[in-house]
Amino acid sequence: MLQGKVIQTRSVQGRYHRLRLGTYTLLPLVAALLLFALPTWASDNTATDDSCYVDGLSDRLRCGFVKVPENYDEPNGKQIQVHYAVLPAIKPSFTKEALLAIAGGPGQSAIENAASFDHIFTKVRQQRDILLVDQRGTGQSNQLQCLGEGFEGALALNESDLDITVETQKCFDAIDADVTQYGSETALKDFEAVRTHLGYDKLHLYGISYGTRMAQLYMRHYPQALATVTLDGVVPMQQSVLHIGDAIDRAIGLLLDNCSSNELCQNQFNNLEQELNQVNTLLEQGPIISQTRDPLTNEPTQLTMTRVKFMGAIRMALYSANVRALLPHAIHQAAQGNYQSVMGLYALTVNSTGIAAGMHAAVVCGEDWQRFGEDERQRAQQSYFAREMLDGFDKTCPIWNIPAVADSFSAPIDSDIPTLVLSGQIDPATPPSWGEMAMEKLTNAKHFVAPFATHGVAYQSCGNDLVAQLISKGSLESLSDECLSKDVSRNFYLNANTVELIVTDNNNSAIKDTDAQGASHD
Repeated sequence: MLQGKVIQTRSVQGRYHRLRLGTYTLLPLVAALLLFALPTWASDNTATDDSCYVDGLSDRLRCGFVKVPENYDEPNGKQIQVHYAVLPAIKPSFTKEALLAIAGGPGQSAIENAASFDHIFTKVRQQRDILLVDQRGTGQSNQLQCLGEGFEGALALNESDLDITVETQKCFDAIDADVTQYGSETALKDFEAVRTHLGYDKLHLYGISYGTRMAQLYMRHYPQALATVTLDGVVPMQQSVLHIGDAIDRAIGLLLDNCSSNELCQNQFNNLEQELNQVNTLLEQGPIISQTRDPLTNEPTQLTMTRVKFMGAIRMALYSANVRALLPHAIHQAAQGNYQSVMGLYALTVNSTGIAAGMHAAVVCGEDWQRFGEDERQRAQQSYFAREMLDGFDKTCPIWNIPAVADSFSAPIDSDIPTLVLSGQIDPATPPSWGEMAMEKLTNAKHFVAPFATHGVAYQSCGNDLVAQLISKGSLESLSDECLSKDVSRNFYLNANTVELIVTDNNNSAIKDTDAQGASHD
């Protein structure tokens, strides 16, 4: 899942939400949970329009909701509000078209990412609206959330003390929703209800991570409503997202390879793989408890360093090229018994995903967990990440009790809609092979791999320009991946101050200070 800048977003109700831009996939319920449904605007109307503002954008947006049945088979039953926001075109030349940007997770709010989508799709917005919909169960659309420990509590927490089954049951018992109605295909009907309410004849789709599943389902069920599609960090329909364990292992292997092939990194951390294994072996025997200072407040606090925290911090750091560059140093320090750097990485990501865990479970338990076969389960036991995720959902999903989707759900998408598929070579969630799998029956598609990108190519490269070109021309014919080859890789940090030793012309050591962007300051 892509990491980015932490922002605060204000809804029209005045609530504030902290989130990290981008998308994170598969966070099993491993913390103490309490579910609540976020209140929405009260209205007896089936739809409403208003104006709103979000932090990071000075523009006044068009916002509102459509009221839809929670269960479409019971149209006169319980109704829920599905909220949307429209970033209006600067010069509206195509009033019957919009770019629908679909968030990831599953469980992230699209509206809370409005400032990010606006930044990425500045060129698209010159002539077309950007449409954001909080998928049912997320954001302002009857959010199904499970709350856990805050950062301070999480530092001291020993995750093995949690009974996931008990905490999941508490979460489920507190819910005021029919969780069986929060899957992807049901949510797709909501998206169509928003489109028709707003009067758009055609949509250009952009899906990121899990959002690519929603985009593919749109291609299957409502192709007449679509002009173009971009799948960024694609989850192919044929693939259970539980295979992300394999993707994480691959990304860690690439990190180790990159360090060993980088002269500076190899000289500084010449036993990185062994040190990673050393820390894992030590923490597997039990947690290490110490007193430390909270990296956010500098207040004294207890740190219970567990394997879950250590490996979780590594995994999440892989989503951002800048943070990924810190990993060799952090692993090396941990092998020396100093977990301060790892704790700093952990602080960057804990409680920052913005995922509605109840909706997340509803989707994964119905669409992914039950199609994970016995052979796949056996292979999962060979991977720490795959094993931990599968164990978490094995405890969660029987309680959620979501019916399995039909076998046809997993069929590849057969479409001739102009479709751009984007993959990051060092993506820790959706590797390029997943993009190739999605291409199986796409007869009018191109797959571009960005060699220096992690998760979310449009966020990190010229990928956003490629999306704009596709939308403007409505065709893939002239699209080229040449710009993606620009070397935007980040130097590895060799110590906490990002200072690396280099050799001067007279063979004496000199100091070069390298910032987070890889720029040199002599």
